[in-house]
Amino acid sequence: MHEMECRVLSIQSHVVRGYVGNKSASFPLQVLGFEVDSINSVQFSNHTGYSHWKGQVLTADELHVLYEGIKLNNVNHYDYVLTGYTRDTSFLEMVVDIVQELKRANPNLVYVCDPVLGDHGSMYVPANLHPVYKNKVVPVADIITPNQFEAELLTGKNISTEKDAVEVMDLLHQMGPDTVVITSSDLPSRLGDRFLVSLGSQRIVMPDGTKKTQRIRMEVPKVDAVFVGTGDLFAAMLLAWTRHYPTDLKMACEKTFSVMHHVIQRTISYAHKMAGPGRRPSPAQLELRMVQSKADIEDPAIVIEATVL
Repeated sequence: MHEMECRVLSIQSHVVRGYVGNKSASFPLQVLGFEVDSINSVQFSNHTGYSHWKGQVLTADELHVLYEGIKLNNVNHYDYVLTGYTRDTSFLEMVVDIVQELKRANPNLVYVCDPVLGDHGSMYVPANLHPVYKNKVVPVADIITPNQFEAELLTGKNISTEKDAVEVMDLLHQMGPDTVVITSSDLPSRLGDRFLVSLGSQRIVMPDGTKKTQRIRMEVPKVDAVFVGTGDLFAAMLLAWTRHYPTDLKMACEKTFSVMHHVIQRTISYAHKMAGPGRRPSPAQLELRMVQSKADIEDPAIVIEATVL
C-alpha cells in the first residue's frame, strides 16, 4: 500500500477562520485519501472580503527556507503540486523553481495550477504576474483551471463562441498543460440564462503514441451570492477526480462540478437561514460548509452532466 500513497504539496493561503486556499483544499483532499503537505503563502485572520483582516505574508525567501527543510530530510517526493492565488512575482517564480526541481525528482509529478489573474474583464492581481503565468508557470503546469477571462489573457484570444473556446483550449495545450478546464464562461447556455457554461479539454497520448483530445461542455446552475474559496475547492477536487479518472475528463468533471454544487447549495441554505428572510448574508455566514459536506465530498451524487463535444 505504501507505494500507492499519494502526496500533494499545496502552496496556498491560510486563514484562521473560514475556507479559502489551503483551508478550502486540505480537508477535501484528506477526506479522499491524499496526504496533504501545506505551505501557507499567507496567514490571515480571515479572507479579505470581510470588513477587517490582519495577518502575515510569506516571502519568496521564506518559501525557499521551508522547501530546503523538506529537501534536507530527503522527503521532497511529491505526486502533485497545487497552487492558487498569489500576489507576488518573486514568490511565483520560486514556486516554478520548486515545481521544476520536484519534477526532476519525480517525472510523473502533476502540477495543478489555478492561474488566478482576475474575472469579468478586470485583473485583481498586479499586472506583472500576467507574463510570469504565461511564460513560466503555465508551461510547467499539467492541469489548469482558468476562468474565461484568464484563458483569454493567457492566450491573447477572445472567446465569443464555443469554437473560440475550443481554439483557446488548444492554444493552452500547446503552452504545456494536457488538461484545461475553463471553469466559467459568458457563452449562452442551452438551458437558459440561469445557467453558465464551463468547458474542458484533455489531451491523451494513446498506447500507440498518437494523441487524442477529449472536449466537454457543462451547463452549471448560476448562484446568486458571492462565495470565496470555491475556486480553491474546485482545483483540489479536479486534482482528486482526475487521479481517479486519469483518461476520462467527462467523469472527473461531473464529480468535481457535482461536489461544488452540493457544497454551495448547503452553504446557501445555511446562509439564508442565518441571515433571516429578505436579508443579505454576511461574509461570515457565506463561508463554505466544508465539514458538513464530508459525505458529498467522499461520494458526490452526480447532479451535473457533461456533454462530449
